[in-house]
Amino acid sequence: QVQLVESGGGLVQTGGSLRLSCAASGLTVSSFVMGWFRQAPGKAREIVGTIRRSGGTGTYYADSVKGRFTISRDSAKNTVYLQMDSLKPEDTGRYYCAADRSYGSKWSGQGAGIDYWGQGTQVTVSS
Repeated sequence: QVQLVESGGGLVQTGGSLRLSCAASGLTVSSFVMGWFRQAPGKAREIVGTIRRSGGTGTYYADSVKGRFTISRDSAKNTVYLQMDSLKPEDTGRYYCAADRSYGSKWSGQGAGIDYWGQGTQVTVSS
């Protein structure tokens, strides 16, 4: 049984930092495409970024977070991280970890068709 468990969310001021964790069980994060989505109140879920399987071609970030957010993977801990720096109020939302065996169009839009999802962790950035 696959489980993705996010943690690390919270309340932070504008300009602050948070690191989200996604601890996986039932799958090996280095063998999957791993990613983060977020959903703000009243808005559709959107991609934040992805990290390819080991040996793949690296990471992808949405334009809105490029240069501020970093996705990384610790294979020994079977965990994926989302380091968020220079946070803005518009980064507020629920952040979801996702995993899929393949990389493609399912990672655009709202992530329809992605195999596995976590329950999410709330991030609130105050102005």
